Amino acid sequence: MTNLVKYNTIFVETFEVSEDVLSGYKYQDTPSWDSVGHMSMIAALEETFDIMMDTEDIIDFSSWEKGKEILKKYDVEVA
Repeated sequence: MTNLVKYNTIFVETFEVSEDVLSGYKYQDTPSWDSVGHMSMIAALEETFDIMMDTEDIIDFSSWEKGKEILKKYDVEVA
């Protein structure tokens, strides 16, 4: 399973959205991406990719696209 598949699966399962909306998906686009959903997603990402994100990165993680940029800082290539 590629990192992109893992990444997308976390979004689909956490926020209960279809994969086809992910490319433009942003924080609070759906009611499920609220503060609780955000932290659930962060926990899933940290566990899946065996990383620990800085608080600043957790706050800056505002969209599906931005998340891919942030994960690069932790040597997780999502392409």
